[in-house]
Amino acid sequence: MAKIYQLKRMAIILNRLSGGRSAAPEELLDHISRSMALFDDSHQEISLRTLQRDIRTISELFHIEIVYSPSKGYHIAERGDSADDYESLLLNFELLSSLDADSTLQKYVLAEHRRPAFHLNISDVLSAIRECHPVEFDYVLVRHGGKTVHKRLHPHFLKESQQRWYLVGYDEDGVLKTFGMDRITALSVLRNEKFSRNDDIDIVSLFRDSFGIWNDPATPVEEIILKYDAVDGAFVKTLPLHSSQEIVSESSVSVTVRVRLRITNDFVMALLARSRSVEVISPLHLRRRLHDIYAASLLRNE
Repeated sequence: MAKIYQLKRMAIILNRLSGGRSAAPEELLDHISRSMALFDDSHQEISLRTLQRDIRTISELFHIEIVYSPSKGYHIAERGDSADDYESLLLNFELLSSLDADSTLQKYVLAEHRRPAFHLNISDVLSAIRECHPVEFDYVLVRHGGKTVHKRLHPHFLKESQQRWYLVGYDEDGVLKTFGMDRITALSVLRNEKFSRNDDIDIVSLFRDSFGIWNDPATPVEEIILKYDAVDGAFVKTLPLHSSQEIVSESSVSVTVRVRLRITNDFVMALLARSRSVEVISPLHLRRRLHDIYAASLLRNE
């Protein structure tokens, strides 16, 4: 339980100091105590020494440097390359751990109930990745009529995309591939075997120019310009389509954005989610692709 409490405190600290905010030591300690009381009303107030230890742990584990200055108090001064991913995980942990069955927060916070269904023991998958054990499993090819194939994989990563989890690893042909966890059954960890992990993979760069889980290097990275009305534009601004998103222009009636990525089926589906107002300014082939989808839909639904 002590480790859970520490993770909870670190998440609270990052939440309080995110977005360029700062806090005096007394203010931060009071905020942590009040937040921890929601998690466990029997939890004792923490000391300045405990706070400083948590801050050192955040730096060591998550590469997020929190410093103190008399003028600003505690603030985030430096972030490592993977800091955003770690911070997201910690903030999610703070919310989820607060929704414990005995927590009063469950009466006020409604979590999403639409979750992908998979029946794997996640600890088996994680241990196979960490300990470099091959895995075997049956995999359903949804786009091929539900055909089931048997796979043997050297697992390297778990990746989340569009509320689904994917197992990333090397197939028997030596190619790095992704497999939806919801389509894997009969998974077996080959604990008597070990593989040599490829630690040269830059998983962040691998998916930087992709939308979702698709990453075909043969698909070019393109500049895409999209126009939305003011209502949809407000949502696109607060939840960007991609990390490369930039605002090109904005008025009282419309918002135009630019992104650079590989145009995949997942990206097209995301555009269709706001088909009420989206207009593809460029490239022309993407505009035609949406036009053809709309035309076919009109025929089906007339």
